[in-house]
Order: sequence, then structure tokens, then C-alpha cells
Amino acid sequence: MTQTLTRRTMLQTIGVGSAAMLAGCTTTTMQGAVSASPADIAVGPSAKTATLDPAKAVTADRVAADPRDIPGPITRTEPTDVEVTLETTEVVAEIEPGVTVRYMTFDGQIPGPFIRTRVGDTVHLTIRNAPSSKMAHNVDFHAARGPGGGAEATTVAPGEEETLRFKVTYPGAFVYHCAVANVDYHISTGMFGIILVEPEEGLPEVDHEFYLGQHELYTTGATGQEGHHEFDFDAMAAEDPTYVLINGEKYAIGPQGYDEMVVDTDDTVRIYYAVGGPNVESNFHPIGSVWDTVYRDGALASDPDYYVQTVPIAPGSSAVVTATFPVPGEYKLVDHALSRVARKGCLAVLRSEGPENPELFDAS
Repeated sequence: MTQTLTRRTMLQTIGVGSAAMLAGCTTTTMQGAVSASPADIAVGPSAKTATLDPAKAVTADRVAADPRDIPGPITRTEPTDVEVTLETTEVVAEIEPGVTVRYMTFDGQIPGPFIRTRVGDTVHLTIRNAPSSKMAHNVDFHAARGPGGGAEATTVAPGEEETLRFKVTYPGAFVYHCAVANVDYHISTGMFGIILVEPEEGLPEVDHEFYLGQHELYTTGATGQEGHHEFDFDAMAAEDPTYVLINGEKYAIGPQGYDEMVVDTDDTVRIYYAVGGPNVESNFHPIGSVWDTVYRDGALASDPDYYVQTVPIAPGSSAVVTATFPVPGEYKLVDHALSRVARKGCLAVLRSEGPENPELFDAS
């Protein structure tokens, strides 16, 4: 697809060090980067004829969820039944150009689909596990009151499906995630998302809503090492991630990748930010601005905080933030543990377009 090729070309052009500088950081030349082993790649007459081991061949051009892909605000005033279908899929895709891993996903994207409900709604879930999967999967909803958040009831083997019905009774932005054995492994490779439960009165109107999710990935290769990376359970136990990612891919969202968060300088923006983890807390910060309002932990029944510079978000939690970007330019959204940005890929970029605002900010 065109966007994927553009992203590959861009990242190959700017390189790891320059991509890190997008976040206002500098980095030294990456250490330990080596070529993929001959066992992983059989090279023919040219690069175009290189073939991967079938178990490691790329099966998805993109796993990064489109941050704009959010159902519209709820305008109804009464509860209703909400039909939700999730398919669990296992795919091989690039973390960055030339580096692949096997992801586990809901609907082939990271984070999983954004589910929008209202207090009092009843969710009718169908969960299907793709026949091509190697493992069982399920889903635990933090918005559901019931054993395991539905995990036991929704466990599905490859090629099977299950159903679950639950009522959402409290407002907030809640994480859902796979919760089978080795739950940390399944979340690390992408199986988490947000279910939003709007309060009865709804949410204040904004011009744009975006959806992002952070998680860390543990692999046998060094960050940036070309070739196929296997999952590293020892690194996960030590909580030493190879990558820390927003929407599943290194530097995925922004002009350096999928340029999908574009607003005008007079727009209001709401971001739903999920942290799957499984282990690393996020420190969510907009370089060049602050969060005008913050609902910590996605707690929409609480009063928001105002003008917050950096929001701590625990694994398995979320934040709902709003902001404005009245000066045109690129705004880097990062985990302010900045080595994760400069060296491990944790960066998204929002672009604000409009007239210069020298009264507020004059860089001339």
C-alpha cells in the first residue's frame, strides 16, 4: 500500500538517528546492528528476489491503527444494544524497515478497534480466532463486571468463536486485552485496546478525536537489527524492552510515517491514549504544548486536571486528554522517558496547519 511504501522510504532516508531527532533528541550511532542471518533470508540474484522463511514472511503491510478510526460521538439519550465483533489474528509485519516480528492482534491492528458505548448499554460481543492462528486468545474488558472481565467466557481456539453479553454501568475509557496464559506475551505483541463508556450526558464537543496506544516489545534482536526477531521471554521477565511503540510500529504516526493526525490551528483535539504495557508506565507529553484537560486513568466521572505537562499512565490504564495547537508546525507526542523515544521508537507526531501566530510564538 502507498502509505507503507512512503513510510519505508522516509525512514530509510532519514535513518534511526535523524528519526530520533524528530523528537528533539539526539542519539549516537546504533550499536550491535548486524545483518540478518543466512538462515533467515535466502538471497537470490537481487534484493527483489530475497525470500524469507515461510514462517517469517511478512503477512501484513501495516499493523499501526489509524488514529482517526474512532466511531462518532453518541447522540442518543437512551441505552441500547451494541454489537461488537473482534477477530484475533497473528501476523508478521515490520516494526521498522527491514525488521520483522510476529504480532498478535485484534482485527489486525494495534491498538485493537476502538469500541464506543454509553452508560447503560449492553455489549453483545462475538470473538473469533482466525483459523491461521497458532494460539488460543480471549478478551478481558476492564469495563465489564464479571469473572476475568469475560476472559474465561471468551477463550477461543484457532478457527472457533465465542459470544459474551455484558452491561456497561460506569463511565470511562477502559483498556481491554487478551488474558490467556502468558498474558504479558500476548499484550506485548499487540493485544490491547480501548472500550469507551460515555457518561449519560456525553462528552464535550471537540473538532478532532484521535486514538493511540503504547506498548513495549521484547525481541531476541537488538533495536534496529535487520531480519526477523523472535520473542524474548527472558527480556520480558527482566522488563528490558527492545522497542517501546505507539500504535505498534517504530515512529509510525506522523509525517515520518502515516501522516494521519492533521489539524488546524484553531481546532480542539481529544486524544484517547491506552497503555497496554505489559510492564512499562508511560509519561505522556506533547512537546511544544501541554494537555489542556486530563482525565487521569480515563476516569470520566472525575473532575479533569488542567494544563498538565506530563501524564503518568500505568500499564493497563489510559488517559483522555484535550489540547489545542494554535501555532502551526509539528508537535511530537512522546513518552517523556526520552530514551524510549530516541532509541526505542516511542513517537507520534501531530501536524497543525494555519497562519503564523507571532503574538503567541515568534521564532523569527
